[in-house]
Amino acid sequence: MHPERMEVDIDVSIVVPVYGGCDALNELSQRVGKSMQGAGLTYELILVDDRGQAESWPVIRDLARNDAHIVGLRLSRNFGQHAATICGIEQARGNWIVTLDDDLEHPPESIPALLEAGNEDCPLVYGLFPRRTHARYRNLSSELMRRALKRAFPDLNTEYSSFRAIHAPLAHQLIGFKLSRPYIDGMLSWMTSSVATVEVTHGERKHGDSAYTLRKLVSHAVNIFVTFSHWPLRVASYSGAALALASFVYMMFVVYGYFTGTITNPGYTSLMSVILFACGVQLLILGVLGEYVGRLMGAAYHKPVYLVESRTSSGAKGSIRT
Repeated sequence: MHPERMEVDIDVSIVVPVYGGCDALNELSQRVGKSMQGAGLTYELILVDDRGQAESWPVIRDLARNDAHIVGLRLSRNFGQHAATICGIEQARGNWIVTLDDDLEHPPESIPALLEAGNEDCPLVYGLFPRRTHARYRNLSSELMRRALKRAFPDLNTEYSSFRAIHAPLAHQLIGFKLSRPYIDGMLSWMTSSVATVEVTHGERKHGDSAYTLRKLVSHAVNIFVTFSHWPLRVASYSGAALALASFVYMMFVVYGYFTGTITNPGYTSLMSVILFACGVQLLILGVLGEYVGRLMGAAYHKPVYLVESRTSSGAKGSIRT
């Protein structure tokens, strides 16, 4: 689905996937407006309701009615942060596209700094947080995940975050991936290695709690590993080889014991140990292969990344064509 784009010169489109931060949207829109006006930039603010809270859409709708800079999009169900972000990117009309969270942890006042650091030769700029205000377990799990991802995915931009400025020609290429479970930073890392970073202050969350629970973080990590890295296959292969070697050594020990008289009857336990080792290796490998087959099936189905249920804005910004 693509909007019928009008010839409007917009410096920056700011895309915000909205899940659990509807209470912060009024302040967010005001701070975005002041920041853009202070920098002399024309802008649009695209709020994508990812069906996290029932109260989000009425707030977005009211903001869009009262501010011609704001466009609201409501997805038909919860598709996830990355899918919602790509939805906003596809509808964006700015020369640059900035993505940020809805909880005010990404300060809108830093957007001009990100844009200043970018150019046609460096089309991707990340906001880098020297210190994060998350809980200790969240910071620790994020750091562990970054290190694991870097080992599994060497091309990944190590200083990635969801606070990004992307040159529009690069950003719109994300739409062509057609992944049912997209991971924007992995896709961007594959697309370009020309990346800059700008240190910004990590804001305090004023409303609600983070939507990323430990379970969701683990699920997100598994999706990244399986979709963008062959490392799980290598781990399965190495583990299978190691277990097969251990089984072989044990079998040699049993054979040696049989001929030397040390072991007269290996018995049921030894037999079952060998069988279980072999079955464990097979199941481990089949499990990982099953994850990859599932991703291939998802790609073969060509499911859309998102479905827009409705759109609201106060300006004549075109309609969505289905």
